[in-house]
Amino acid sequence: MPSAERKITPEDLLPDAEFAQRRKAWRAELLPVKRLRRIELGPYCAFYFECYDTMLFQVQEMLLIEKGGAAQVPDELAAYNPLIPSGAELVATVMFEIDDPVRREAALARLGGAEDRFFISVGGEKAMGVPEGDVERTREDGKTSSVHFLRFPLKPEHIARFRDPGTEILIGCSHERYSHLAGLSPASRAELSRDFA
Repeated sequence: MPSAERKITPEDLLPDAEFAQRRKAWRAELLPVKRLRRIELGPYCAFYFECYDTMLFQVQEMLLIEKGGAAQVPDELAAYNPLIPSGAELVATVMFEIDDPVRREAALARLGGAEDRFFISVGGEKAMGVPEGDVERTREDGKTSSVHFLRFPLKPEHIARFRDPGTEILIGCSHERYSHLAGLSPASRAELSRDFA
């Protein structure tokens, strides 16, 4: 099965003791991949494009840290498997990263509804992000969350153009108070192309 279509199963998981031994080396191996999958958008937003490998490591981390054993596995798989692309989409954790809590609160208070304004542009055609449906990310007072989980479903023609080095690929946000665009480097684009079946 192509990695773009894989989901994490209990059989994929290492015992905590084995993961603890391999953790440092595994993290080092994953770091270059994660760097290519992190795209900055504007002054304080970043897209972290997820995949099977990043989510497998995250599940292992959660199991090691929380020490819930086999009983914890179904919850972790339910939380992280949906963030693995299905072969015709990209999936991103989008974060507003502002260290200062006062500045963060003020910025997020102005960005209500931002989760509905993120997109990927493939040669000028926008594919809008679809926020996770089970959690409302903008509160009634208009403040958005600092973390959003978005799927970017792409048509077959978008995927073909995404793989064409001559096509411009941008990520963006069209929120009136956070209107930004960022281009993908050739290396990031090649890495993200692996998410397609």
